[in-house]
Amino acid sequence: MPEYKAPIREIQFVMNEVLESEKHYASLPGCEDATPDMISAIIEEGAKFSERVLSPLNQVGDQEGCQFNDGEVTTPTGFREAYQQYVEGGWPSLAHDPAHGGQGLPESIGTVISEMVGTANWSWGMYPGLSHGAMNTLQEHGTDEQKETYLTKLVSGEWTGTMCLTEPHCGTDLGLLRTKAEPQADGSYKVSGTKIFISAGEHDMADNIIHIVLARLPDAPAGTKGISLFIVPKFMSDGDAVGARNGVACGSLEHKMGIHGNSTCVMNFDEATGYLIGPANKGLNCMFTFMNTARLGTALQGLAHAEWGFQNSLPYAKDRLQMRSLTGKKNPEGAADPIIVHPAVRNMLLTQKAFAEGGRGLIYFCAQLVDKTKLADTKEKAEADALLAFLTPIAKAFLTEVGFESANHGVQVYGGHGFISEWGMEQNVRDARISMLYEGTTQIQALDLLGRKVLMTQGDSLKGFTKLIHMFCKENADNDAMKPFVEPLIALNKEWGELTMKIGAKAMQDREEVGAAAVDYLMYSGYVTLAYFWARMAYKAQQVLEQGTEEEAFYKAKLTTARFYYARLLPRTRSHAEIMQSGAESLMAMDEEHFIF
Repeated sequence: MPEYKAPIREIQFVMNEVLESEKHYASLPGCEDATPDMISAIIEEGAKFSERVLSPLNQVGDQEGCQFNDGEVTTPTGFREAYQQYVEGGWPSLAHDPAHGGQGLPESIGTVISEMVGTANWSWGMYPGLSHGAMNTLQEHGTDEQKETYLTKLVSGEWTGTMCLTEPHCGTDLGLLRTKAEPQADGSYKVSGTKIFISAGEHDMADNIIHIVLARLPDAPAGTKGISLFIVPKFMSDGDAVGARNGVACGSLEHKMGIHGNSTCVMNFDEATGYLIGPANKGLNCMFTFMNTARLGTALQGLAHAEWGFQNSLPYAKDRLQMRSLTGKKNPEGAADPIIVHPAVRNMLLTQKAFAEGGRGLIYFCAQLVDKTKLADTKEKAEADALLAFLTPIAKAFLTEVGFESANHGVQVYGGHGFISEWGMEQNVRDARISMLYEGTTQIQALDLLGRKVLMTQGDSLKGFTKLIHMFCKENADNDAMKPFVEPLIALNKEWGELTMKIGAKAMQDREEVGAAAVDYLMYSGYVTLAYFWARMAYKAQQVLEQGTEEEAFYKAKLTTARFYYARLLPRTRSHAEIMQSGAESLMAMDEEHFIF
């Protein structure tokens, strides 16, 4: 059976040494309790829960799936009991407001727990993950009464939450949605419509489910300007008690490629009682609080599948004997050498390792930005918010793309055994595939990055990040040991801006140029972004090695992986740069009727 071991030393390296979390928390009001000792204890306990409780259920969830019977959904064996342990451990409340029962710790600490939970068992982790987004939405946009009624129960974990956007006739284009909300005399609304692909929409793990639903008021303007946001509970509540069933029910479960342990539901709303969140017709603005939470959560999924793939590929590569090394026997007592001696296998292992560890740097950096958007002063909050908006589509799309690549490498390392279910490698691929689709496909994220975040801000959002790269390179300009990292980074940082200007100029003549360049622009941006974090990790590793350490192997491995990333993965920017400059003509020239077979 495949296993998960929480990479605590890797987590500590990124948090404490690269991103200097102690200094970060000391700079934020209300984070006095986030001491190194407390954080270490939380991580240790989170690791135990993930390794001992969730990881053994990962294959169980895949093999059993969720069961649907007359509107009721039963989760796989052990899922419900694991959730009760999760609630009893206080994990849902970790990074939420004490006013509603939370522990008041920073979001970035919750991110670490989410990484471990998700890597151990992504399907299970989606249940509390969706609740987290619902809590953030209610915290930011709910009334005091709504917070008291719903947020308190979500924070405790007694209830869970969902996000209900997609409908059968529309996916990302939410301007087409048809779900209606009719106002009632008592201030409530009757919500009617059908939503599909609703993760954790129905299950047996909690007493109530709070649906966050997009719908239209009768007099709403057309398109996205006429969308409002509503709270629709599964059960009505009277104080602490769960009352009558509301007019919302699961119509069926989707039959899926992966994430079988999570219930992906068709939800039918039949004059269900709902309550408006935020201003009327501003629902999409409010929903983006949920969406941005979900997008960073999905970025974590990319990291999770890369990390899990690496952890389970490595021991197999050390044990599996096949052929001899091209430079002579490395295992003379055996019939063949372990496959880890072969360059092609090492390439796959190092790719998994580089994407997992580099991705962790990016995500934890984003998590610290989330802390600042919630707790910092006005100026620093605005800067963090702008930087986070720029990095979110990169983190979501790039990390899920390379996470899927890493999962595929896991199958390849195992060879034929990777195709067999018992090893878990093919499950990792199937579970990873959805990550590039939900919360906005890679292509949608690319349009958001290049079109909205970069070109519509005249490049200001890009400059906010390239300035960080410039400052890092400037600080290390005279550091000879850092030249292999700094010099390529300087060149790419400059080229990034130049490519943006070229695409922007073309787009002024033909807007199709944006769509034609967007995906390659995003992938290029992702490789450069990870290069920055690998440069920072290399710098820290060199610093520690120069000072002397008992963990020499750990820091040398960091440097070796950084060099691998720069030599073998960063050059992929060359093809992306060429493609994004090739223009829209080759894509748009063929007449629609010529798409024949």
